[in-house]
Amino acid sequence: PCRFYPAAGCGFATTMSWSPWSSAWAPRSTATTPAFRPRPGLITMAAAPAIITMITTMIMRMAMPIAMTPAARGIAMTGEGAAHNGDLLRLMTWLSPAFPVGAYTYSHGLEFAVEDGQVATREDLVAWLRVVLHHGCGRLDGGFFTAAWQATDGDDRAAFEAVAAQADAARASAELALEASAQGAAFLQTVTTVWPTPRLTAWAGALRDNDITPTAAVAVALAAADHGIALVPALAAYYHAFLANLVSAGVRLVPLGQTDGQ
Repeated sequence: PCRFYPAAGCGFATTMSWSPWSSAWAPRSTATTPAFRPRPGLITMAAAPAIITMITTMIMRMAMPIAMTPAARGIAMTGEGAAHNGDLLRLMTWLSPAFPVGAYTYSHGLEFAVEDGQVATREDLVAWLRVVLHHGCGRLDGGFFTAAWQATDGDDRAAFEAVAAQADAARASAELALEASAQGAAFLQTVTTVWPTPRLTAWAGALRDNDITPTAAVAVALAAADHGIALVPALAAYYHAFLANLVSAGVRLVPLGQTDGQ
């Protein structure tokens, strides 16, 4: 286990960011990932600064440099970079808590962090989320999302499969690998069933044929690019859904008040 405070650093973030990292070297645990268990406790309504508002600022600071060149950032959320109304509705549908990917069953290690006393307050949760976003899987997923989107947009299936395979290997434990791959497989299956296109169906089949399970980031990037949704709003929406799920888990696990969660 690793402590997620910035001062202490993140033990697995450095490992996963190392370019030669592969699934062959990833530690594989024989333990199964337990279902998410809310900790019973009184939910207070104490007024507090908004966690999700703070997260949104972090998301955009991460998404724009990853996804856009300096010359393009000025139009990132306007003109060609903006999500049209139909795109926005589609992103809201795909990344809704109601979409059948089972996101609520995973806490990304937050359950252990709470049990271990690492996350006990609103401030602890904000610090933990910041490290996950900037130095952990959030940072990795941003790069993989961008590369997968660009490969799909360029209709380069070989490049996309290479990105998908690397993303599938870049997890520090069996539990984190399961969290990413299970959601990615469920997302891609649902999208190809409900919103099928020839390329989406063919590329999803190629992944299966090559025994590659897409992570959630890669699967969402594929669907977004295939349906013509711009990179920056798609990546920002993915980050928001990822972190909002963890905030929801934190509200129930610590527990925090509903106002704190907002």
